[in-house]
Amino acid sequence: MWLLRLLAVILVIALGASVVLYAFTGKREYLSFGWRLFRYGIVFALLVFALLFVERLAVIPL
Repeated sequence: MWLLRLLAVILVIALGASVVLYAFTGKREYLSFGWRLFRYGIVFALLVFALLFVERLAVIPL
């Protein structure tokens, strides 16, 4: 779980850096890179949440 939190922090830092770089330079590549990171982060988070949900449902009582 600590790895997921670390990845989330790195993602937020990268998103912030891409927005700041876009604000300073005006190059749309930074904005599109940040948007791509955001989309992949959302998809990854939804997959992790789905896995946790399935794990919760698959508990077999003994």
